[in-house]
Amino acid sequence: MKDVLYILHGNLITMEEEDIEDGYLALEDGKITAMGKMEDMPELPQNAGILDAEGAVITPGLVDAHSHLGMWEDGLDFEGADGNEDTDPVTPQIRAIDGVNPMDRAFLEAAQAGITTVVTGPGSTNPIAGQLLAMKTWGVCVDHMTILAPAGMKAAFGENPKSVYHDKGQLPSTRMGTAAVLREALYKAKHYLEQTEKHKKAPEEEEKPEWDFKCEALLPLLLREIPLYAHAHRLDDIFTAIRIAREFNLRLVLVHGTEAHLAAERIAEEKVPVLSGPILTDRSKPELKNQTEAAPAILIGSGIQTALITDHPETPQKYLLLCACAAVREGLSPRAALRAVTKTPAEICGLDHRVGSLKPGKDADLVVWKGTPPDMNARPRLVLCNGTPVRKTLG
Repeated sequence: MKDVLYILHGNLITMEEEDIEDGYLALEDGKITAMGKMEDMPELPQNAGILDAEGAVITPGLVDAHSHLGMWEDGLDFEGADGNEDTDPVTPQIRAIDGVNPMDRAFLEAAQAGITTVVTGPGSTNPIAGQLLAMKTWGVCVDHMTILAPAGMKAAFGENPKSVYHDKGQLPSTRMGTAAVLREALYKAKHYLEQTEKHKKAPEEEEKPEWDFKCEALLPLLLREIPLYAHAHRLDDIFTAIRIAREFNLRLVLVHGTEAHLAAERIAEEKVPVLSGPILTDRSKPELKNQTEAAPAILIGSGIQTALITDHPETPQKYLLLCACAAVREGLSPRAALRAVTKTPAEICGLDHRVGSLKPGKDADLVVWKGTPPDMNARPRLVLCNGTPVRKTLG
């Protein structure tokens, strides 16, 4: 690729205030440097590469705000299962960046399907499961693919921790136990933080607390530097997550929120975003009995900031756009559905300064489509991640 790439004659769905018909994009060093209408395009620099989109629709790269990509590797059993450290119910110190295998073929499938950014990490076995990672889907080294680490702290409510630790004969084996385990860890970290601050202010008078790896990992959460991503399906679990977040003044993101649509107006009052889905799965456990593809339309219609997720491998990562199509079939507008897999997840996850829309200064993550997403027949013709082609059938 030459130093500067100009993509011409594209219909830009920017996910910003205005779209651009018959527009151009200028890309340099992995960033969008300029864009606008073809009639306003400046003279091309001599070193520019040129690609004619021939009137195709161009969107930002898709963003999945909740996945386990690279944590459970495709086609492997225990050998590739690195998503649940279920030997201890409280593991805030574990980091997704140490468990992701970017050579898993699901990364290539995701990138070729137009998904350029994911938030991935540990699963939902533990009440506190560990640190999430926001990363690109194209590359060979996770350190170079990382956008934000930690991106958040994963917690889990409901059947998952309850069933796993019931089988082990230890706390927590009830919903009360799950909440108690989470509270105990947060209170301990809060006390640790208070003692640390006292020592900083008066080192001669106040003893420094003994270093604690788990407490250290929870400090960014208590300081509101990262959000708590709370796995919760059933409505009572959703409200338990909200209750605990309020108690400790935490930034909260609801993951799944399968029954959130049953009390959408009440949840909207809490101003808590929901990562809705996966909606293309079976009802594999009792707490999924009210799962419906209509949930995203109900949530967004109630004013809740809502993104669509795959929860890969529950729904394969490459089918994120199909989730949007299913939501459209059940009442969500196409524009809102596309926003729910681009700009909204980027905003919820604190990544919108880099990804989620087409704008100068943002990463050159974009998709040139055959057709117009979200449509079942829309297919990527060209996918760029950080300005690098990962799929090309154009030009």
